[in-house]
Amino acid sequence: MSTIDIPDEHDDIDGIEVIDIRSGDRSTPFEHRVEPVSKTTKAIKFLESHPDVQISPAAVRRIAFGAVEPGLLEGARLERHRVETGWLSVLTYRAYTLLLSPAIENDRLLDEAHYAADPDTSDQQRVLSMPTAHDTDATLVYADAMDDLLAAIDRASKSVRKNNPQEVGRRIVERPLTAVPATFLNPGRHPDDDLSLVDGNSRWASCTADIKVPASSIRPTNAKDPDSLLPSHLMRLPLAERRDLVREIVKNAHRDINANTGTSRAARAKRDQAARLLNAMTVPVQVIVGYTDDHPTMGMGRFPVAVRSLLMRMNIGVREFKEPSKNGVTAEEIVTALFDAGELGDNAQVVRDVLLGRTDVTDAMKSLGLNPALRDLRFTFVVQQLTRKEPRLNAVMAAKLDKRSLQVTHRSGPIVELGLRSYSSLPKEKLAPVRTALDTGCLWQALADHEWPVENIDNDKAVDDLLERADNDDIPARLLLGVLAMVTLVTSGYLLAPGGSAEQIVGNIKVMRAGVGTVIKTVLDTKEGRQVLADAIKRIRAGLHPQWWADGHLVEQDGWKGSDFNAHLRLAANHGFAREGYQNDPTATELEDKALTAFQTSLTAASADLDDLIALRKMNGTTTELSWTVVEPSFKQLSFMGNDLARIAEGEPR
Repeated sequence: MSTIDIPDEHDDIDGIEVIDIRSGDRSTPFEHRVEPVSKTTKAIKFLESHPDVQISPAAVRRIAFGAVEPGLLEGARLERHRVETGWLSVLTYRAYTLLLSPAIENDRLLDEAHYAADPDTSDQQRVLSMPTAHDTDATLVYADAMDDLLAAIDRASKSVRKNNPQEVGRRIVERPLTAVPATFLNPGRHPDDDLSLVDGNSRWASCTADIKVPASSIRPTNAKDPDSLLPSHLMRLPLAERRDLVREIVKNAHRDINANTGTSRAARAKRDQAARLLNAMTVPVQVIVGYTDDHPTMGMGRFPVAVRSLLMRMNIGVREFKEPSKNGVTAEEIVTALFDAGELGDNAQVVRDVLLGRTDVTDAMKSLGLNPALRDLRFTFVVQQLTRKEPRLNAVMAAKLDKRSLQVTHRSGPIVELGLRSYSSLPKEKLAPVRTALDTGCLWQALADHEWPVENIDNDKAVDDLLERADNDDIPARLLLGVLAMVTLVTSGYLLAPGGSAEQIVGNIKVMRAGVGTVIKTVLDTKEGRQVLADAIKRIRAGLHPQWWADGHLVEQDGWKGSDFNAHLRLAANHGFAREGYQNDPTATELEDKALTAFQTSLTAASADLDDLIALRKMNGTTTELSWTVVEPSFKQLSFMGNDLARIAEGEPR
């Protein structure tokens, strides 16, 4: 049976050739053939005895069976890749595409995944639990049920095949993929191990896009029409049968080339498609086969973090992570590092599970004294945990964020991505403006300057009690009220990034166009503002529209949409809640405050730019120091600015 199906007509006839992938003598005509198993014996013995290869015999066998030229593995030199926590040992060779599997879960899609922390996420859609480290091997361990793993890997493969197609087949794949051994604790009737990609999923998916499932044991149904090959089809097969499948597909493709020798359009199309298939059947791959931690006592404990570090910072390829996905990975690295460093308190495992949101958080939230049914409480807990002042916590976060010093704005991206996992089932069109609004800046400095606990504010009386304490200058209560209100308003669409028509909505008076955190902070400093925020928490939770402050009390506003409330809240942040206080021309004091804010904002931006320069030098391996003539103007400007600021500021308290 042919593994490809070509119509009689074809629009792209260009005489595609099968590319010679041999590394040795090329004097004889090339025909792609899978080496017999006997050719893998020496490679297996070499790898099993190599001191830097720290993987199981089963993983070694997968590498040897999957190599296009297994003889080259004997005596192969391993490379060492530096990552944040230590060194990874990497073996590079050319492998059969179908003897690798795409990522169990693609980190590039983290912002699109559905999380168990969201009470509306179904079992069929939710993201998996994070892989753990093997006790002794450089291997990722997955504890989820195999059916869940297969469903997740198929979803991810279909997604990248659709959203990021690659041109393969006309040429062979030349940019290496990166893989790591994986083992499954609950394999059921399936093999309990694999070689799983951590980079190159789009290339893998494009290589296999035109392969149909042969009418053999891997077909999941009795359907007459062949199905597109998916990772789950391959992962059902024992290793030897999977290799036999590769041999069958290669043999059939060569048969199609040899059988269609005519000059008709259909014959040429059949040959070209078979050549494309053969060119896509192999890929260069780097397999991580060992790990040495900087702290030997850690063993393999930080191996999963090391793998993600390689992917994030050293091997992102042509298509970089989108910022939300990058923030999601960084957030998980931060939480894992805080857990490993003992910085999550006495109830560390529970706190970790709630922050990550990958597993059902019902019991964990209850053990923290929080109502698991309220998404805003979990989001608020994420904010509180990742804005704490502890020096060691801040040092861990700064290291993971590649910052010299940790500022409150630096924490925003990871906090947003972890917090939004409680809302991950929202439609994309609703979640996108929420993420945009939070990304404009959802934090303010007081959150990191003061200790504030998250209380179980899960009913109207609790909100009223919190408001009373906030009105009595209880700073922790005021901060908790502000974060709860911000999360509630933003995720329900009542406080988003300001639209272009915001001024028109409020009578052409200037509104505050700062981030949502700044708006909340400003409103929170007024008694009327705290009333509006507390009322919004109660009413939005009850499915009602928030009320507005008018004539000295809260009033329902007929016909108001989310944009109306947003514009009025931003108006009040700029001018207060008393209508007679609205003005277009700011006072001299307001102008000075605005100038100071602009100056301090520019310093934050400059500091971030310097962090980026330092990170870029680190990534490029640059060790030469900048010449003094290049940096002298900057040093002088910083010195002058320090002197000028000192002249208008109080002395530092002693």
